[in-house]
Amino acid sequence: MTEADDTPRIEIVRGTPNEEELAALLAVVSDAYVRETDEAVADEKHISVWQRTQRGLRKPLRRDIPWGRFSG
Repeated sequence: MTEADDTPRIEIVRGTPNEEELAALLAVVSDAYVRETDEAVADEKHISVWQRTQRGLRKPLRRDIPWGRFSG
C-alpha cells in the first residue's frame, strides 16, 4: 500500500449532499478516526521470568482412558 492509499475513503451511495454537508461529514469522521487510532493500543502481555524458564516435566494424565483397558 502506498501512502496515498492509507487515507480512509467515503462513498456516497444515496442522496445528493451539498458541500457544507460533505465538509461536516468529513470533519466528524476524520476526528473519530484520529481518536480511534490514537486510543487503539494493544496491551503487552506480561510474562514473568519463571514462566519463561519453566518447562513441562511430563504430559498431563489422560483422564478419558479407563484404567482397566489393558486387562482382557
